[in-house]
Amino acid sequence: MMKLMDLPLMLRVSQDLAGPTLADPLAELRNQIRALGLASKVRPGQTIAITAGSRGITNIAGIIRIVVQECRELGLQPFIVPAMGSHGGATAEGQTHVLEEYGITEAAMGCPIKSSMDVVKIGSVEGTDVFCDCNAWEADHMAVVNRVKAHTDFDGEIESGLFKMMAIGLGKRQGAESYHRASHEYSYAEVIPTVGRKVLETARVLFGLAIVENGRGETALVKAMLPPDFYETEKQLLVQAKLWMGRLPFQRLDLLIVDEIGKNVSGTGMDPNVIGRDYIQKHPMAPRIRQIFARDITPESEGNALGIGMADLTTQRLVAKINHVTTNINTIAAGHLSGARIPMAFASDREAIEVALGLIGLTPPAEARVVRVKNTLHLTEMYVSKALLGEVSANPRLHFLTPETNLEFDLKGNLGPF
Repeated sequence: MMKLMDLPLMLRVSQDLAGPTLADPLAELRNQIRALGLASKVRPGQTIAITAGSRGITNIAGIIRIVVQECRELGLQPFIVPAMGSHGGATAEGQTHVLEEYGITEAAMGCPIKSSMDVVKIGSVEGTDVFCDCNAWEADHMAVVNRVKAHTDFDGEIESGLFKMMAIGLGKRQGAESYHRASHEYSYAEVIPTVGRKVLETARVLFGLAIVENGRGETALVKAMLPPDFYETEKQLLVQAKLWMGRLPFQRLDLLIVDEIGKNVSGTGMDPNVIGRDYIQKHPMAPRIRQIFARDITPESEGNALGIGMADLTTQRLVAKINHVTTNINTIAAGHLSGARIPMAFASDREAIEVALGLIGLTPPAEARVVRVKNTLHLTEMYVSKALLGEVSANPRLHFLTPETNLEFDLKGNLGPF
């Protein structure tokens, strides 16, 4: 019988992450909207389309509900449009279902949800056609709601936020594919703000609402703004969001074990800003990780495994859960096929870990620098190997939670719950 590999001892640590927690984000949101003085800009009975995306934003159902209520207070007739590019399988029903999973339903919001993949061509910029959701385009007004955060694919003054919502989100599948194609000629840092500006200039945007979360995934800041203030305000909020975002507290690892990837975790399944690589894999970043092992996929992803191509190893159970139709649609719209490449898949976690630790050079497996996280969004706690104890002790943001212990596997060779 083959001897099992000696694996590193692990211990659980907590990480203090930056950023305040807004005590009452919904009350603050209400005050922010009222401070805009919108009554003079609308007429009773007019319609307003409110955008809702596919990301797992904290408090999003409550936030959208407040926006609906405040619009009603102005005498407007609000409705919600799913603004999520090609997500939800690029179908109207699929995108409605994504919102339902976040608690955004007609009954809960008190207004209609108008979901369609039909778009209107509203112009062109730099030789690229610009599209807008047909229902949002036909409304008298539009309210753009999104979280501001670092984008997974590029760095710029404007990354993921209101401009991305106006470009990729409202562009639906046709727009997402068009803009991602344009990014092969220009950079995302140019395409998204340029397309977003076209929507802002052409559509009847009444106001925007930006949400910033702290490193713990809590609502840290909400900011309502008028269209002329979109660019400068989002630029400033992005700087703050990057200061607060959670990251791995190590610059070099032999193995990162990610318990779950998923669209509700990151647009790319795993956040490149955390793992130090993107699915284009052209721009090495920190941290430097020799092997990444993705164990499973979140139920909320419903099989959309975009980003699995960033992992080096995975499990057969994850592969069995992949919905190749939705994954391919999203990957094609994103414009980089490597995002859907399936790495070597193993029958058990132990087998994958042993293979990974056998490929890290001269370092004995038991002395490997290993970290295990639930996903790249929740980084307040993690497991670290004994080789990292010195760095943990020297980092005032890290705190020991458990003593050293062996990695525990069940009878099938799989790790227990995080």
